Amino acid sequence: MRTYHCFWLLFWAGQPHQSFLTPLSKRTSGFPEKEKVLVLSGNSRQDLHRSKRSWMWNQFFLLEEYTGTDYQYVGKLHSDQDKGDGSLKYILSGDGAGDLFIINENTGDIQATKRLDREEKPVYILRAQAINRRTGRPVEPESEFIIKIHDINDNEPMFTKDVYNASIPEMSDVGTFVVQVTATDADDPTYGNSAKVVYSILQGQPYFSVESETGIIKTALLNMDRENREQYQVVIQAKDMGGQMGGLSGTTTVNITLTDVNDNPPRFPQSTYQFRAPESMPPDSPVGRIKANDADVDENAEIEYSITEGDGYDMFGITTDKDTQEGIITVKKALDFENKNLYILKVEATNTHVDPRFLYLGPFKDSATVRIQVEDVDEPPVFSRPAYIMEVKEDVPMNTVIGTVTAQDPDAAKNPVKYSVDRHTDMDRVFNINSGNGSIFTSKPLDRETLLWHNITVIAAEINNPKQSSRVPVFIKVLDVNDNAPEFAMFYETFVCENAKAEQLIQTLSAVDKDDSYSGHQFSFSLAPEAASSSNFTLQDNRDFMFPDNTAGIFTRKNRYNRHEMSTYFLPVVISDNDYPIQSSTETVTIRVCACDHRGKMLSCNAEALIHPTGLSTGALIAILLCIIILLVTVVLFAALRRQRKKEPLIISKEDIRDNIVSYNDEGGGEEDTQAFDIGTLRNPEAIDDNKLRRDIVPETLFVPRRTATARDNTDVRDFINQRLKENDTDPTAPPYDSLATYAYEGNGSVAESLSSLESMTTDGDQDYDYLSDWGPRFKKLADMYGAMDSDKDS
Repeated sequence: MRTYHCFWLLFWAGQPHQSFLTPLSKRTSGFPEKEKVLVLSGNSRQDLHRSKRSWMWNQFFLLEEYTGTDYQYVGKLHSDQDKGDGSLKYILSGDGAGDLFIINENTGDIQATKRLDREEKPVYILRAQAINRRTGRPVEPESEFIIKIHDINDNEPMFTKDVYNASIPEMSDVGTFVVQVTATDADDPTYGNSAKVVYSILQGQPYFSVESETGIIKTALLNMDRENREQYQVVIQAKDMGGQMGGLSGTTTVNITLTDVNDNPPRFPQSTYQFRAPESMPPDSPVGRIKANDADVDENAEIEYSITEGDGYDMFGITTDKDTQEGIITVKKALDFENKNLYILKVEATNTHVDPRFLYLGPFKDSATVRIQVEDVDEPPVFSRPAYIMEVKEDVPMNTVIGTVTAQDPDAAKNPVKYSVDRHTDMDRVFNINSGNGSIFTSKPLDRETLLWHNITVIAAEINNPKQSSRVPVFIKVLDVNDNAPEFAMFYETFVCENAKAEQLIQTLSAVDKDDSYSGHQFSFSLAPEAASSSNFTLQDNRDFMFPDNTAGIFTRKNRYNRHEMSTYFLPVVISDNDYPIQSSTETVTIRVCACDHRGKMLSCNAEALIHPTGLSTGALIAILLCIIILLVTVVLFAALRRQRKKEPLIISKEDIRDNIVSYNDEGGGEEDTQAFDIGTLRNPEAIDDNKLRRDIVPETLFVPRRTATARDNTDVRDFINQRLKENDTDPTAPPYDSLATYAYEGNGSVAESLSSLESMTTDGDQDYDYLSDWGPRFKKLADMYGAMDSDKDS
């Protein structure tokens, strides 16, 4: 018995939309094929064709954005194994199964639980299966089916940019491409016109237009000028449904900028410009600025200025300021009000970057007239030359005029000028100048051999305004005159051998002359008249020969010389020049007679060996002698200092009234000091040893001590001191030291109290020192000093 099984898939549309049931694929078995397909549309039912496979599954279509309150019905699954007794169970799996799509496991009805959006997911793939409830085993193999979401127009077109920016050159032709805008629609382009977008312009007419299908924006107006309007804002709309009524739309903004082209020539705002320039303005100084206006920008507004004509074409120049595009007029040469006080120039301004497309608009240049008025200023005097060169002979007398400089005031007033020499350039005051006429004259003798050129500076200043002054260099060349006699080129000291032969050359002489000779020096040599006849030598002038060289030779006149008879000869030679006036001088040649070997080599001379190898030269002997003298002087000075060591006097001069402590540097040691005096004398006056010398000083001269009378046994110490005081007043060897160090006793109730000058300086009141005059000659010095101080105070 053969059994046929089939699975029915039913789909109902709950809305008046059509539902479709279409076969997608087939599954075959080993049974004979008898194919049937059932298509349901609305409430009508078509025949279901039976196939040899057990499943028949289809593609479902479902509308998006369902707005009903109930679940949206999708379709129905049915198997021919289902007897309606509930033994089968339908299971759904795949995209959204159990969440987005649910199935009634008893009936096989499929429903959508949520609102679907095709733009989120256009297709859902699910799998269906029927299983036996008791065994849990599938009665049919699992199979797939598709739920496709049908689109509705629920998305408006969206532009790829919120704002577009574009630019085109100004003066562009109509139809020039500007920019292309693009809008996209998320709806299904294959289903209806929901995604068909059409472009239109809402704002920006009549300047621009847009192609409805491509979104290309083009210019729609001819010769749009940037100088009139530079920025444009265009609003473009994109609408779906082919632009039909009810379609959705979106907009975008396009900012369009017109870029500059060189379509405007430069123009001067005025035809004539006036400037003033003082005549003292140095070259390359700016006189003024002019500017031609150009409505263009950047490189299209760059301007080049030039002077095309005018009487100041060579006096002025013009350059362009690249930052401000101004023409800067400058001075090329020095101005002179007295020569020309007005210049008229024609200045032209030209664009440097010209666009040939716009040459029809006219020449891209403009011209203006510039008038420059030269102002008069007080100028310093002007010399007739930039420098002066003068010549003067060196033998001219003082106050000789050597040349004249001339300067004039270039101003119309023609102020008088005075001249002076800048003494910084003539420190020795060799030259002077007449302040009135500018003549330069000498004020000191000149010497070409000392200084050949004198470079001085002359100052010319206005008398009315000395601040207006100018300077000019004056170069004075001292010309040579023959005022110097020729002289030997060096000091000549030679020798002649004792065994010399007659007519033997012993020395060649040459001469020099400080003067300058244009034709070359020519010297003549001869022996002095007093030595010409009696000399033992002869002089031969080489000028008399064929090849004169300004030299002469000394020759021996006899055979053999004796150094014991004459060791040295002094030969006077007269040297003359050939210039005018002729100058001559007498020079002396020293000739020593020396012993020589057979080859003529000197061995020794009478006074010293000049070049003897075993002897010493003159310089060495002088050095040795000086060393000996210095050594002797050092020894003598050292001995003299040792012998002249003396004690420093107490008072160096009468004006020196410093305290004695500074002079003798001894303050005494008090009662415990037994070195300055013998304390035993006070205790026993009879035990004094008159022969004992003082130990506190070194006496200059030792006198024989005088023998004094022996004191009485009952002598009081006071009487003893008075006695000794009288003796010391008459003793020339007793110095005037402070008696405190000598006697160590002042007596009882002394009226004068201490004689120390140190203590007296500490008293507040004035003291009378007249009593010092009564104390004898040894205190006369103190009486004079303090008496003088009292007289000063009184005065």
